[in-house]
Amino acid sequence: PVKWIEDRREYFSSTAHERDQFWDMEVAVDDDGRLLGVRGSMIHDQGAFSQVAVNLPYNAATNVSGPYRLPSYRFQWTLALTNKITASAVRGAGYPQGNFAMERLLDRIARELGLDRTDVRRRNLISDAEMPYTSPLTSRDGANIVFDSGNFVGAYEQILQHIDHDGFAVRQAAALEQGRYLGIGTANYTKGTGRGPFESAIVRVGPSGQITVSTGAAEQGQGICMSLAQICAEAFGVTADKVNVVSGDTGAVSIGLGTFASRQAVTAGTSVHLAACELRDKALKIGAHMLEAAEEDLELADGFVRVRGVPDMAVPLGKLAHAVAGTPGNALPGGIEPGMEVARNFIPDGLAYCSGAQAAEVEVDIETGEVVIHRYMAVQDSGRRINPMIVEGQMQGGIVHGMGNALFERLHHDETGQPLTNSLDQYLLPTSSSVPSISLHYDETACSKNPLGIKGVGEGGTVPVPAVIISAVEDALSPFGIAIDRCPIEPMRIVEMIQEARRIS
Repeated sequence: PVKWIEDRREYFSSTAHERDQFWDMEVAVDDDGRLLGVRGSMIHDQGAFSQVAVNLPYNAATNVSGPYRLPSYRFQWTLALTNKITASAVRGAGYPQGNFAMERLLDRIARELGLDRTDVRRRNLISDAEMPYTSPLTSRDGANIVFDSGNFVGAYEQILQHIDHDGFAVRQAAALEQGRYLGIGTANYTKGTGRGPFESAIVRVGPSGQITVSTGAAEQGQGICMSLAQICAEAFGVTADKVNVVSGDTGAVSIGLGTFASRQAVTAGTSVHLAACELRDKALKIGAHMLEAAEEDLELADGFVRVRGVPDMAVPLGKLAHAVAGTPGNALPGGIEPGMEVARNFIPDGLAYCSGAQAAEVEVDIETGEVVIHRYMAVQDSGRRINPMIVEGQMQGGIVHGMGNALFERLHHDETGQPLTNSLDQYLLPTSSSVPSISLHYDETACSKNPLGIKGVGEGGTVPVPAVIISAVEDALSPFGIAIDRCPIEPMRIVEMIQEARRIS
């Protein structure tokens, strides 16, 4: 056994980070704020080593359009290798940057044309009538970006109602009379999930009756083992606690890809579903032979194959498994293939895109630059929710992660590229005192790309948060005519911008 121990300074100097990109964008619109075209460029600071090569800038560049109609788009990105700390995928993996660029453009359009920010977004969102919507852009696997399902306009209208957007102007004016600066921000987003090329699953039933799922998908605390147990249990008509899940163990399964790209519920979940359903059908076939009954008269529930309406005519799963395990010199029942085991490796046909809308109401202290988030709302579409509690936790964590990106987290380097941020005193994270109660709502539209109708959830919550909060801060500082084009926006920078605006005025 080998154990690696590092101090905080070593950790900050050697672990990967993300989000360090520099964008230059131009947008063309008509008089009503409808997008005609976007062009621009971006430099992605990859750091000293490349762990994921072009993934991050590619994701960022192709997520600029998001849920919006974008007729023309031209973009060039440059990957710069520097002597700074290496960049690798962090929750969102480039999607927040692309979303931030587009949402900043939409706010700029509204400001320049004197339009309401929400109207500009409404006019550019892809409508229900246009679904499924195929973008001319392609994902990294070469397939077109296709939104097969989603309710972009409906989610945005919901978020405006939840945040009471119509009543905000009155609240903002009343606060301003008291010397308080309130702002509101909204954003829409999409996030590709369920990235392939595949994920593995083996479903077994042993002679003891134990149901076991083995998968290359790795449990990292996101609850995937519980979700896979629920999917398998549904097929066998048992409770999830009757299913044992073994994840990321090469002793149990020889191939698999692991955790990234909000993929495991879609890929591993579908593999488990397909394998469990096939094994369930085999159990019914064996049961029909042993009970001398027709398959259509049988049901599988509570760990038994039984004749409907005749409780005493039943055989447990363990006995079925024993019957096809093989006994020397004896034939298998009914010529059935040996073993109670099925392996499946689901290969997704393109990404499953989760989507949604988020909104925040903030207050900015113009003397100290402190930003207080009073209210935060989210509407998320992850298709069918296997475990609503897990989805809730993933969304809460993803949004808080985004708050850190928007307001706190920054790695500082000196002019030679040496890291200056070496502790959590310098690298600030959102804590309970800075995170409000987050109100979550769901709009489920089934994904057609997998039989379970599911979309990933792990990263979607993070994607729009920086755009939402920066938009809200900019709105709060609108009396000063301040425009914000970067994040995180730290207190010192806010105070400097206010002072600069006062000097100019």
